[in-house]
Amino acid sequence: MGVGSTGTGVDPAGLDACRVDAVDVHAFEVPTDGPDGREQDGTLEWDSTTMVLVRVHAGGMFGVGYTYGDVSVAAFTDSKLVPVLKERKVTSPPALWHDMQQQIRNAGRPGVGAMAVSAVDVALWDLKARLLGLPLVHVLPAVHDRVPVYGSGGFTNYPLDRLAEQLGAWTDQGIPRVKLKTSREPERDPQRLTAVREAVGDASEIFTDANGALSRKEALYWSRRFHEEWDVRWFEEPVSSADLEGLRMLREQGPGRLEIAAGEYAYTTQDFANLVEGPAVDCLQADVTRCGGITGILETAGLAAAHHLDLSAHCAPALSAHAFCAVRRLRHLEYFHDHVRVERLLFDGTLSPEGGALRPDPSRPGLGLDVKWADAERYRVYGSRSE
Repeated sequence: MGVGSTGTGVDPAGLDACRVDAVDVHAFEVPTDGPDGREQDGTLEWDSTTMVLVRVHAGGMFGVGYTYGDVSVAAFTDSKLVPVLKERKVTSPPALWHDMQQQIRNAGRPGVGAMAVSAVDVALWDLKARLLGLPLVHVLPAVHDRVPVYGSGGFTNYPLDRLAEQLGAWTDQGIPRVKLKTSREPERDPQRLTAVREAVGDASEIFTDANGALSRKEALYWSRRFHEEWDVRWFEEPVSSADLEGLRMLREQGPGRLEIAAGEYAYTTQDFANLVEGPAVDCLQADVTRCGGITGILETAGLAAAHHLDLSAHCAPALSAHAFCAVRRLRHLEYFHDHVRVERLLFDGTLSPEGGALRPDPSRPGLGLDVKWADAERYRVYGSRSE
């Protein structure tokens, strides 16, 4: 039964009787639309994006969750997590999250393990909301009803005209913040930033993301130039996110109005604790598809609030729009070109920014997503259609 199914869901008292009766796992690999079929950032080049999609079935309905990673995440989910879920109650996703974390202790919690747990956890929350006939945002402890976004893309292999066109288009849509990738060839960045500033105007904020490409001294040099010459306000992963001392040095010695951000590669609560101690960042990031799903986001949101830090959503806008409404110290959401494109190819019910923000649809239960199976099949690399 999909999002568009009729009915108002089960009675809340009847939810306790619903148990998981099936789980299916899929993976779809979508080629990029970058120049020569490739995209680049400061440290990586890729030609496709792989979505691992999980459906958890109970009570005649199913919930959908997904992550972005290698197809091996799908096999890990089938091997390690599906056995944990069979015949389990769906009333409390955090209880199942705890059991999944225990199950993968020896297989490895960070990386592939965390991404697999994330996809399943999101599916469980989506299922619970659908069974109740409510949008997911109304099942979560929501503080907000919308999430501000910033346009993100600007890959380092884009020619100047495409770079300016992409970021300028987001500004034209009313999105007041845009981000480009930098630091693969630092000597090219002044020309690229000048093109972006001309395209978006003086009123828009410009963010940059080095993806950990720079040394500490290089990052300090470029942080000052970025801010002084192009009024850049956000420098994401100027050095590796594993270099906590380097992040702290940049936060303390860089321009006062240029924020240092990291956290997209944090998989466990301890990863986030390491970033907030000190602290190493001005704004913490979290990815709902990597940090343990919605349950992980709720835990991280408390940690951020306790350390007086804002939390920014990394990518996966169709999921993050719901999950981050429950983050009290919400900053914004990365409206990432690749994920927006993949989600629109594979789902009906995705959201579009209005007034620079995404607002969950209160008329659609759960995440509001329906898989477009006929369109998805051409991209399949794992699993089979079960309907």
